[in-house]
Amino acid sequence: MPFGETITALSTPAGEAALAVIRLSGPDCEALGRACFGPRWSPVPRQASLCSYKSLNDNTLDKCLALYFAENASYTGESMLELSLHGSPLIVQLVLEDLLARGCRMAEPGEFTKTAFLNGKLDLSQAEAVADLIHARSTRALQVAHRQLAGAIGQRMDAYTKRLLRVQAELEAYIDFPEEDLPEEDQAGPINAIQTLAADISNLIDTQHYASLLHDGVQTVILGAPNAGKSSLLNWLAGQDRVIVSETPGTTRDVVAERVVVGDFVLQLMDTAGLHASEDALERLGMEKTLAWLDRADFYLVVLDSASPSPTLPEAALEKIRAGNALVIENKCDLPGSTDKSDFLPDCPHLRLSLRTGQGCEALRQGITNALSAGHHIPHEDELVVSARHAAALTRAIDALQATLARLSEGAPPELAASDLRLAVEAFGDVVGKIDNEAMLDQLFAAFCIGK
Repeated sequence: MPFGETITALSTPAGEAALAVIRLSGPDCEALGRACFGPRWSPVPRQASLCSYKSLNDNTLDKCLALYFAENASYTGESMLELSLHGSPLIVQLVLEDLLARGCRMAEPGEFTKTAFLNGKLDLSQAEAVADLIHARSTRALQVAHRQLAGAIGQRMDAYTKRLLRVQAELEAYIDFPEEDLPEEDQAGPINAIQTLAADISNLIDTQHYASLLHDGVQTVILGAPNAGKSSLLNWLAGQDRVIVSETPGTTRDVVAERVVVGDFVLQLMDTAGLHASEDALERLGMEKTLAWLDRADFYLVVLDSASPSPTLPEAALEKIRAGNALVIENKCDLPGSTDKSDFLPDCPHLRLSLRTGQGCEALRQGITNALSAGHHIPHEDELVVSARHAAALTRAIDALQATLARLSEGAPPELAASDLRLAVEAFGDVVGKIDNEAMLDQLFAAFCIGK
């Protein structure tokens, strides 16, 4: 945003509520406060005051709490004013209209955080963490976002940069002082340092998959024969009757999605059509959709009717299911004809339960968590998790390091190797936002909510 403007937005969800918070950021915040609350208003930074908000035509719109933040001591780095109003949509509308009439501009999505980044209050990885914090759906997602917001990724990039600069300094010494009495070049030290750093970066890039699981949820397909209890399983995990359940086989014809939290994981559950031989055109179409979803899934919940013979799943399904990415649920264990089905997909963990009576269901969530943990690495609280953008920049760094190693092994002049190392340092800077790409920043912050 152009400096010199004062922006405003509603920072709490729209609709009726006990309170609504309107934020302002820009050079006119203090003057606007005096105009709205009266000339005697003399704000003490970070200290709330009870004020009557009066419009341009001198109508009292509300009594509110006003909280002022001085320049360089606020979230954005500019002067800020936060108004805690009564949560009436009409009051919010009237106050915003009045602020716009006084010369404010409505903030764009993420503009408060973008301003904080441009003013050096946050690096880019911290700014991204703000959105992750807002959209977190599990305790582990919160932990990861908090750690990133505290600057952990920036600290790691600083450490990588320092390690690389030491190698670069060693190589450039032979460029800058070719006639000095320097020891004969020993490439073993720089090569080992670069190889170790590349391995560390590669391990960090591998956490990108876990980031997508945290943010988007574990894509989980529920599959099995008709009437095995797939829809009952989704309803039980969702805690509501999300899908129609009937004793008539083939009730589910289309994929039904539901997001649920299980332990440290967010699951995007997909209830699918039962897999079996059928001449019904709608059922066959539903089964085709089921098979298509198998390719997109991270995890499979295979539901069996333990009182019936084990089903024959399509080869396309069996190729996807393996130890570490599936849990077999032997449903209907309360029926007299129920038998142990541990010989079906024997490499996968099994749970026997009854979704109708609840028998054994107390172990279901823990069983899902255990199965997911076995197949998906869960970083500890002190580990970092990178996004797709971070991973792309780090991949460029590894490419530059690999090019450096190739030059050193070929005996190329040290200035060529040093040039490649500078590209790696620039890639580390891209992670934390030492970049000059306004279009990329606009796209990134457009995903934020307005008022943040």
